[in-house]
Amino acid sequence: MKRQYRALQGAIDERMQRVLEHGRFILGPEVEEVEGLLAAYAGSRYALTCASGTDALLLALMALGIAPGDEVITPAFSFVASAEVVALLRAVPVFVDIDPRTYNLDPAALEPAITSRTKAVVAVSLYGQCADMDAVGRIAARHGLAVIEDAAQSFGATYKGRHSCHLSALGCTSFFPSKPLGCYGDGGACFTDDPRLFARLQQVRNHGQEGRYRHTVLGINGRFDTLQAAVLLAKLEVFPAEVAARQAAAARYDQLLGGAVLTPYIEPHNASVYAQYTIEVEDRNTVQEALQTRGIPTAVHYPEPLHRQPVFASLGYREGSLPHSEAAARRVLSLPMHAYLTAAEQEEIARAVTAATRAANRVSE
Repeated sequence: MKRQYRALQGAIDERMQRVLEHGRFILGPEVEEVEGLLAAYAGSRYALTCASGTDALLLALMALGIAPGDEVITPAFSFVASAEVVALLRAVPVFVDIDPRTYNLDPAALEPAITSRTKAVVAVSLYGQCADMDAVGRIAARHGLAVIEDAAQSFGATYKGRHSCHLSALGCTSFFPSKPLGCYGDGGACFTDDPRLFARLQQVRNHGQEGRYRHTVLGINGRFDTLQAAVLLAKLEVFPAEVAARQAAAARYDQLLGGAVLTPYIEPHNASVYAQYTIEVEDRNTVQEALQTRGIPTAVHYPEPLHRQPVFASLGYREGSLPHSEAAARRVLSLPMHAYLTAAEQEEIARAVTAATRAANRVSE
């Protein structure tokens, strides 16, 4: 983010200064401007910004009318927000397993999880690659279910030539600072083509107001800061080039690491935005420690699948076995990934990863 700021400092500072001068810090003119550009980029009719990616998911569920006791299906291998928002509405998260190659919801696991209480599916597009939204959509349509794409990590990716966030009735994304398109705080957005859903999203985002101080439904304070919109406006100018740079960096990693570790699998019809570049290793702790001693940061997204999280057990969720989610949680490791990585840095990282995995394998033998 520091490298990016140095490259974009003039545009970012200028945009933020305008906000400081006009003083409309909540839902100011930059918010409407960025919503128009986000919708145009995704190809959707509407985009509605909000205070975080988590709020985007919550707004989507509230706009759909998800109620206590309703069931919402979501993959077990994801960030907690994908299921947390369901439980906050006193609905029931139902966890299903993932495709072990893509880490996204396995459509084959979806239909067996549907019951008479199922109302929606939250299909997570993890690590920057879109889930198989057509397959999910066909199954959901047969059962009259709404589909939300949780695109917190995939804004900028494409699926069969269509942009993430415009692959179902509702798409949601995050502008957390480290995302492919990130602001300088929390932020998020919902995308839809449906004018009724958009109107409900607008209402719920602002305390359920139908008009000023007239509240006809329950809502939240999910409004977007104008200063954050200003940051996004500056970043959107270079976003396509940054997406291309991320994809070039991923291709370089693939070449440098191929054969040494399991590198990301991308479906032929997908173009990932590589929110993370995530490999799989056998002895993750050993590899991670070896990289840390060489000053190479890594992260684990995610070390414990959601169906094993204590919070959901405390809410009455019955724990089961989802083997692909559990295996991924033991093995995944994310390497440095951003649009400003140099080839020399990636070569150094790849040498360190290769040496660390070889050493770990010798120890295990």
